[in-house]
Amino acid sequence: MPKIQQLSPHVADLIAAGEVVERPASAAKELVENAMDAGAKNITVELQNGGMSFLRVTDDGCGMEPGDAETAFLRHATSKLREAADLEAIHTLGFRGEALAAISAVSRIDLLTKTADSAFGTSLHLEAGVVTERESAGCPDGTTIIVRDLFYNTPARMKFMKRDNVEASALIAAVERLALAHPEVSLRVIKDGQEVLHTSGDGKLYSAVYSVLGKQLAQDMLPVNSHWEKYTLTGFVTRPTATRGNRSNQLFFVNGRHVRSKTMTAALEEAYRNQLMVGRYPSCVLHLKLPEHLVDVNVHPAKTEVKFINEHDLFDCIRYGVQGALETASGRVAMVLPKQPQPVSGTQTLSAPAQMPRTPTPSAPKSTPMPSASAASTGAKSAAKQGGFRTMTAEDYRAFLSVLQEAPRVVPPKSPAPAAPAAQKTAPEKAPAQNAPVQQELHLKSENYRIVGEVLNTYIIVEEGQNVLLIDKHAAHERILFEKLRKRTEPIVGQLLLTPVLCEPEREEAAILMENEALLQNCGFAFSDYGGGTIAIRQIPADLDPEDAESTLNQIASDLKAGKRIEPEAMRDTLLHTIACKAAIKGGRHTEEKELRALVREVLSRDDLKYCPHGRPICIVLSAKQLERQFKRA
Repeated sequence: MPKIQQLSPHVADLIAAGEVVERPASAAKELVENAMDAGAKNITVELQNGGMSFLRVTDDGCGMEPGDAETAFLRHATSKLREAADLEAIHTLGFRGEALAAISAVSRIDLLTKTADSAFGTSLHLEAGVVTERESAGCPDGTTIIVRDLFYNTPARMKFMKRDNVEASALIAAVERLALAHPEVSLRVIKDGQEVLHTSGDGKLYSAVYSVLGKQLAQDMLPVNSHWEKYTLTGFVTRPTATRGNRSNQLFFVNGRHVRSKTMTAALEEAYRNQLMVGRYPSCVLHLKLPEHLVDVNVHPAKTEVKFINEHDLFDCIRYGVQGALETASGRVAMVLPKQPQPVSGTQTLSAPAQMPRTPTPSAPKSTPMPSASAASTGAKSAAKQGGFRTMTAEDYRAFLSVLQEAPRVVPPKSPAPAAPAAQKTAPEKAPAQNAPVQQELHLKSENYRIVGEVLNTYIIVEEGQNVLLIDKHAAHERILFEKLRKRTEPIVGQLLLTPVLCEPEREEAAILMENEALLQNCGFAFSDYGGGTIAIRQIPADLDPEDAESTLNQIASDLKAGKRIEPEAMRDTLLHTIACKAAIKGGRHTEEKELRALVREVLSRDDLKYCPHGRPICIVLSAKQLERQFKRA
């Protein structure tokens, strides 16, 4: 057996450095955290070659005395802990006393630091953790640390480093997370002489989110502010319509420290349940504050993982806090229109973009017969009935205006009427004029809105004040049915089929259906094994069309096979998703006038109808100002 011996201090330092400093991003994170602990309000990070050859962190913090400057590079040297009891209430970011020792052990370091009370500062140069030069120097208050040639004395570590751009991106991302954790500190990053990040440091989290995550994502976010016993949750989450295909923008902070937590991730996504499409994930910047003794941050060398004493309370705090933000926010999504080019003054002309091919203009016929007034009127009425748009001549347009004058108008009452009960908000309707277009017959007399019509047999157009609303009738009806089914505590009412419907899923899916027969019975299904892997469906939910019975059960079997059966409640919701989707009004198909009226009334009178169970918006808003800009009126 080989002889056991104690490692030399130098080898031990190299091993410790590998635990704390994995790449340039790790070094930058530790140095910026130290600067924040020193009370800095402005921090600048400069890097070259991905931070491998040059990394400088400058701050305006309290600085260090000459004696403390050298001590700071010794292992387990810290100003933040004094005794074992301090470990139970850690307020600072860096507390282990390993960061500077670990970084200096694998690099060449220059340090320049000065306190406000000192006339001169201190300059140090270190090679592999050993101070080789020390002298007094003139410098501003604060600390500047330059790290050169990272991992120059550990070739094994060097070969695992990636391209400079990859390392630089990881370093910038680490600083961005610190900027989101501490919006009260202004952070600036300069990569190869070019500024790539600059936060204001005004103390507002939204400002930091805007600078780090960008304008579009910031605009798609909703504020969160909730309290749960000893927990306080603040920050921002995205609307269900602004999701991503991964969790990279789910950022959690505990007492000002960026952490990774499966519990926090699960709680966030539970709050979005029944509002997201499969494979989509919300983004967030959430700050959780709680007493220090309820969380242990000393469980990982890089301090990215934490332990909570009561994870159940933590889960509820995040879940219900985010749920509250989603429920109180408006579900109407603003329509995004392309920006119109600015008008060109003078005689300047606009040329077509190079990437857009020019379309030859067809030659006009030599003579075009003008339609008569009666023909124009007939054509205008036809266009109005179809609910579409077409190009018309001046004569057609004047004839069309005469048709519109015959349509009924909404006349507001001269004096404010007393508020009607909730069930009688809509005023009684008058019979339309005989010559009014069909779409005008859909007008709902109300002080608040009127139904203009339906386009593409899918979208209902509603005028409400200075806004035009587009309602997806399938998404709206699907959500209404889902909420109706979900609120039922008793088993869903089923309808017996006169003739059983035979369903032939895959053998594995058929076995899964038989295993979950009891749950499916609670959802209104009744079926039996017909033999040979075939299922005989004898009963389906009352809201489901018999024609959709086979496809619905096949979809349920596919979902169950994909693993959507972790919890009975989540599994039931999955089944209800499918049932509601199949039973809802279909887009692209004609819908009766009464159904449209009832659907619009339901959507505009309820606050919980914002998104379909898959996360698609139910209502999109187009404002009058947006229209005016498109028509060059504004």
